[in-house]
Amino acid sequence: MDENVDVLVIGAGPVGLTLAIALRRLLLRVRIVDQAAGPNREARADVVFPRAGEALGTLGVGETIRRHAYEMRSVNFYGDGRHLGCFTAGRFESDYPYAMTIEQHDIERLLAEELTGLGVDVEWRTEVTDVRQRDDHALTTLRLPTGVTEMALTPWVVACDGRGSTVRTRLGIPFGGKRRANMQVVQGNVVPAWPLRDRPGQGYIFLGARCTVLAFPTPGQGYRVFCIRDDPEPDRTQPPTMGELRDLVADTAGIPGLRLDPTESGWLSRARFSDRVAAEFRRGRVLLAGDAAHAWAPVGGHGMNVGMLGAHNLAWKLAAVHRRQANDALLDSYDVEQRALARAVIRDMRRNITEVLLPEPLHRLRTAVLRAALPWSLFQRRVEWLMSDFGRSHRDSPLSRQKGRRIGSQCRAGDRIPDVFVTREAGGQPVGLHRLLGYDHWTLLLAVARAEPAVVRRLQQVCADYPAAIDIVPIASVDRSSARHLAGVQHLMLVRPDGHVGLVAPLDDVGALRDYLAAFLVPRDPGPDHAAQ
Repeated sequence: MDENVDVLVIGAGPVGLTLAIALRRLLLRVRIVDQAAGPNREARADVVFPRAGEALGTLGVGETIRRHAYEMRSVNFYGDGRHLGCFTAGRFESDYPYAMTIEQHDIERLLAEELTGLGVDVEWRTEVTDVRQRDDHALTTLRLPTGVTEMALTPWVVACDGRGSTVRTRLGIPFGGKRRANMQVVQGNVVPAWPLRDRPGQGYIFLGARCTVLAFPTPGQGYRVFCIRDDPEPDRTQPPTMGELRDLVADTAGIPGLRLDPTESGWLSRARFSDRVAAEFRRGRVLLAGDAAHAWAPVGGHGMNVGMLGAHNLAWKLAAVHRRQANDALLDSYDVEQRALARAVIRDMRRNITEVLLPEPLHRLRTAVLRAALPWSLFQRRVEWLMSDFGRSHRDSPLSRQKGRRIGSQCRAGDRIPDVFVTREAGGQPVGLHRLLGYDHWTLLLAVARAEPAVVRRLQQVCADYPAAIDIVPIASVDRSSARHLAGVQHLMLVRPDGHVGLVAPLDDVGALRDYLAAFLVPRDPGPDHAAQ
């Protein structure tokens, strides 16, 4: 056993790097390897949505990403060359209210720099050739840059090695699903010359029959132009020419005089995709994350984001089980929650009316619906809620327990805790609720009005039976709007380290809290002196 490594992370893409940073923030010892010769320089994903921004923020790297990104504040929609309306973002309280456009290779560079600052460097040109299970460890065969074979014995392995995952293949885990029929994605980084307003933070979506074009400005790369179209020549695999891309955009956008110039990278791509989900995300001491666990067509742009959220979900659970502060049920919940999230995104993106390919009659109907709906704030709010990933919950998770009746828009077990403004005491200074949480501990919220010393002491006594850190935080809503989104003064809310609510229960029902902690956490060792009494 390698005494200097707790977790071996395989794959140094955004998901593997996010996971490694999260584990290091929790003080686990990490090793990360990748078979590539060095950092990726090819354009791939290019957007970080708000919920993933929040996750990166809790890991101390969110602001770094934001400084190098454009915050997307509006998107103009066009149908057959006619302006349909403008979508604006930023309606929800969050430290990261806007999607951020930034090239994936820049994300990876910034994450790798953060990880180096935490004492871990990526080991490039290190290939995994086999993984085997043992009762209390995993044995990974590595081919080092020198050609020497190393047998790495570690307590845990997390495979973030992509759609063609060697680890998943060697373990014999099926990767079920099927290819998207009659759909290809043609994309590139370009500098357009068009009669549209160019500014950071403003994107364009052009809708046509059997083709949708998205164009978003990306720092240092002009625009990322992304064409989802039908696939009349499935055997055509070579990258598109600039002329082909230009014609697709010009025809769909209704800009016949359009000119596209290549950026410095000159990157162009043609790709086809499958929707696939692995049969298992955990097998003993080995776990799958990111594209190794789930992959789908890039409609909606959520692939990288869902992978990073999965890493954020997994790291605190893995750390707790490794330290024997939690039982296996906590770690098993990663599979349940991430699988449900992946399937929900695949389902929702198949129904995404702004990007789905439609025949002419349905396309005309879509255009009419969007023209009528875009002025409605309720419609825009609903779209933003979906695209931000704020509405992605774990309500059906075994970790989510709701005691008592939910009223109106109140947060319930499994939801992301809303980042509403609260105070630590009546009449105190307002602060965003997420500022009171922490990735290294659970947070038990109760109303200031009910935080009498006897009540707090009773809660402390329950929490003291467990070595896992649980911070008891009395709060008061600053207004009715904030109060509507919390559980009410008569309830407690136990918030997980990843910001999702685990338990909502009446404050007087201390037994519900005790039962919840007993189900997932390992009690504190009473010690020989206490046990002898």
